[in-house]
Amino acid sequence: MDSETTLLWLRRDLRLHDNPALVAAASADRLLPVYVVDPSRYDAAAFGGEDSFVFEKTGGHRAAFRCAAVGDLRERLRARGSYLVVRTGEPSAVVPELAASVDADAVHVHTKPTPEERASERRVADGLGDVPLVRHWGHTLYHPDDLPEEIDGIADTYTPFRKRVESAATVRDPHPVPDLPTRPAVDPGSVPSPADLGIEEPPTDDRAALNFEGGETTALERVEAYLWETDSLREYKQTRNGLLGRDFSSKFSPWLNEGCLSPRRVSAEVDRYEERRVANDSTYWLRFELIWRDFFQFQFAKHGVQFFAPGGIRERDIDWTDDATAFERWQRGETGIPFVDAAMRELNRTGYVSNRARQNAASFLANDLRIDWRKGAAYFETQLIDYDPASNYGNWAYIAGVGNDSRNRSFDVLGQAKRYDSEAAYVTHWLPELDALPPAAAHEPWQLTPADQAEYGVELGIDYPRPVVDPGGGSG
Repeated sequence: MDSETTLLWLRRDLRLHDNPALVAAASADRLLPVYVVDPSRYDAAAFGGEDSFVFEKTGGHRAAFRCAAVGDLRERLRARGSYLVVRTGEPSAVVPELAASVDADAVHVHTKPTPEERASERRVADGLGDVPLVRHWGHTLYHPDDLPEEIDGIADTYTPFRKRVESAATVRDPHPVPDLPTRPAVDPGSVPSPADLGIEEPPTDDRAALNFEGGETTALERVEAYLWETDSLREYKQTRNGLLGRDFSSKFSPWLNEGCLSPRRVSAEVDRYEERRVANDSTYWLRFELIWRDFFQFQFAKHGVQFFAPGGIRERDIDWTDDATAFERWQRGETGIPFVDAAMRELNRTGYVSNRARQNAASFLANDLRIDWRKGAAYFETQLIDYDPASNYGNWAYIAGVGNDSRNRSFDVLGQAKRYDSEAAYVTHWLPELDALPPAAAHEPWQLTPADQAEYGVELGIDYPRPVVDPGGGSG
């Protein structure tokens, strides 16, 4: 029998554990693992096809995380007798060229539900000609084949979806890491740095909640630390709305979204935790959040490009404003609304912001400033270290009222600030110019009288901006 050679085209699945495409590809006699650095992912893009708003598709935080993840995967493959080949170029040219050079019998890849990723797969498949592109699904908790309905028939709101999968679907066991066959002799290439990609190195800030380092190694270390070393899962439901600190939430999202960590591996670890320590509302709630992540993945598989329309999947006719000055102030964290500004400054400095804070920042842009929500989502795409297209644009559409909930999702940002940051610790952590103020004043500095400003050494319009809009309440 002739020997078989396969090529594994890795994208946002940078791990060895629970990797269905790797398992399938490793059944061959020779395996070539390949990662392609697509320059278009690091270019500027025109928002919505318009020239009025240009954003960087990948900023420094995620570029650094991704480069580290690629390097870590190379080392983990090397430790198992294989190696990762890295190339730069358009995947539709690079993958077929490498496949031809090793006479590959098949190319294996993890498919994604979002339009850009699927278009890339189609171009590669066309370039491969007679060599099959074998697609696998490996980035969600539930496999689409195990859903109670076909994807086109799943509910467009979360709760019915969650109840159906919890009652009628099962989570598959994670795949073990397979034995790896020999690798064809191919020049491995080098792992790029952000500078090689034309991306500025991200800032460092010792105020960051966690030092997010890309790679499967640090992903598994984070799971071990959060569940077993600190026992933080025990109180996750009570702490998940926190704003400061290392362990108020799992912070698995950067590794999940870059594919360094499998959600099924997380679920299996939760099972083990429940057996050995405790099963409670918190252990359930971590899976609850993983199902939210699944929900948006399957929603994009169902609705596709419609998610990126101004009116979203609801096709709502909303007269969004185009206030460039207000948008820039929001980006910089200079809206004059401290809770929003703290969130945006944390995002800009670290690439990460808690779910509670990012929801409020998003709501303020879409529901208070009434600026096209897609601009905010695009800015998050640039900045977030844990960016995923389905989760990011799905959540933004949800908050803006054009996505998977017909209710008004507008947040009362001031009310949220007082509820979740009652001592203004988060606000003053990221806005040190307000540190001298008592908590109530730190949340509402526009209420300071001239005498107050003199007493506390905070001059509105100089040390901290006046509000970009009248800071009235919302409804959330």
